[in-house]
Amino acid sequence: MDDERGNQQARRVVTLALDAEGGDNAPGEIVAGALEAASTDLRVLLVGRPEVIEPLLERTNGSNVEIVASRSVIGCDMEPASAVRNLQDSSIVVGCRTVAEGRSEGFVSAGSTGAVLAGALLFVKRVSGIKRPAIVTTLPGNEGPLVFLDAGANADCRPDNLLEFGILGTAFAKIVLGVDRPRVGLLNIGEECEKGSELARAAHGLLRESGLEFIGNVEGRDLLRGIADVVVTDGFTGNVALKLLEGCASSLFLRIRQAASSSVSAKIGGSLIRPALRRVRAGLDPEEYGGTYLLGVRGLVVICHGNSSSRAIANALRFGAEALRKGVLSHVEEEFTRLAGSAGAAASRRPLVQ
Repeated sequence: MDDERGNQQARRVVTLALDAEGGDNAPGEIVAGALEAASTDLRVLLVGRPEVIEPLLERTNGSNVEIVASRSVIGCDMEPASAVRNLQDSSIVVGCRTVAEGRSEGFVSAGSTGAVLAGALLFVKRVSGIKRPAIVTTLPGNEGPLVFLDAGANADCRPDNLLEFGILGTAFAKIVLGVDRPRVGLLNIGEECEKGSELARAAHGLLRESGLEFIGNVEGRDLLRGIADVVVTDGFTGNVALKLLEGCASSLFLRIRQAASSSVSAKIGGSLIRPALRRVRAGLDPEEYGGTYLLGVRGLVVICHGNSSSRAIANALRFGAEALRKGVLSHVEEEFTRLAGSAGAAASRRPLVQ
């Protein structure tokens, strides 16, 4: 009976809204990704101007794709909050509204991250008890996946925001990765507790007293070593670190390809290790999962790279649908509430005079 219920849950039809006009490669790659992912159990609402989208659907069988009309586009050069307030007919705002109104179960966008965050806060709303939703991603650590946040939602943070990220990341690691007691680290420029900015030093103190499995500071060179299961930082630093890792991985594989074709013997050796390298590259390729969660809002919001290809968009849609079928967000929310209560109790036990 449990297996039967599990199979029914796996086959459940999910409806996701997709920002057809968000990203560097919109609308062509976005629509192509929607058509690739759409199926009898994954319906896609393409949000955008019909006159832009319809020509891309004319020669296809888009039976599981529907257009939801919007009239404008928020550009990455616009101030996000004011753009969301002033362009209520934009693809990002309309997409967020489909979640708020129950027309879709989630929203996927490769558009302006700031605008998606502002739209999600205004229409999808925050989960109770969360001050700052964060972009959470998993990195391929040496000892297994690593939860990393904030990867770009909050450029300016307070120490209590980083504590909240630690609780969110712990809940995510427990529910999604199955880590019983996730170790939490703080990204910093040194291991010593007195190192770093004023923000980092204050956050260190809050995390240390939180009751979480806080292991202290983690330097950038140790990020993927596996010494922590969750690493927290502000969104500015997190986004820089994430893009640096992705750029380094891309550069490394380019150099390997160049070296493997530099001579006859190198070509022979390269052909032997090519299958293994492909597996390694797949684990480091952000297009394999397509997007990252905006954790802390009441519905599924998946943020994709601005230069996402059709493959990345298709994978982001599948990634979101799978999360909904597994109830990831509701389980993380429940675990966050439990952990936040424990952290509050730990904080209340601290002596008033240190």
